[in-house]
Amino acid sequence: MLLQSDTALVTGTGGGIGLAIAQALEDEGARVLRADVKDADLSQPGAAGKLAESAIRTLGQVSLFVHAASPPRRETQTALAVTEAEWRAMLEVNLNAGFLIAQALGRHMREKKIRGRMLFVTSLHADSPRNLPHYSASKAGQTMVMKELARALGPDGIRVNAIAPGAVPGAGFKGSPGLVDKIALGRLGTPADIAPMAVAILSEKYGAYMTGATVVVDGGIALYNWLDAHG
Repeated sequence: MLLQSDTALVTGTGGGIGLAIAQALEDEGARVLRADVKDADLSQPGAAGKLAESAIRTLGQVSLFVHAASPPRRETQTALAVTEAEWRAMLEVNLNAGFLIAQALGRHMREKKIRGRMLFVTSLHADSPRNLPHYSASKAGQTMVMKELARALGPDGIRVNAIAPGAVPGAGFKGSPGLVDKIALGRLGTPADIAPMAVAILSEKYGAYMTGATVVVDGGIALYNWLDAHG
């Protein structure tokens, strides 16, 4: 039981990776407050702060925070097609809410002298274009927010990291034909592929000296090079 004394807030638990991580934390002994859009619509003003307060009030204290929430996305939301509303909602949930919740919980952890841990679920597209500019931009922003928090909270013994999944269907993503051919391990990922690594990063047994880092769990899809398409 790697997380037996921990209490956790996990966003985006309506399904997919967020749900799998929440269940994995519970399996390792943590008490988990699950939050999804039906519980807190993080695109709305003030929702992030209210969720952080609710987590502290409900759990007594929070030692773990995982931000997996993200609005659904569609392949048609390209750079010239994405609407202002879609752009704002994506950045509000992924970037703004993630930072504001982490900031509030960081203050809480510092005040209570909790050696807390935080994890952002980012994406390979934090570093490379996805043709979904609002999604890629929000994930790139999350990566820098993670690093800033890791630097600010490290002296308090609070660790902040990110996990970057590869091609895991969900939240509107299905995968184009032929995508599997570009994955070294020969298959799409599943939430169950991501959750165990999240547990390891959050645990003190396996992740105690890790902060400010992004761990890629992608089946080798990042090994694909555009040159391969030309033989």
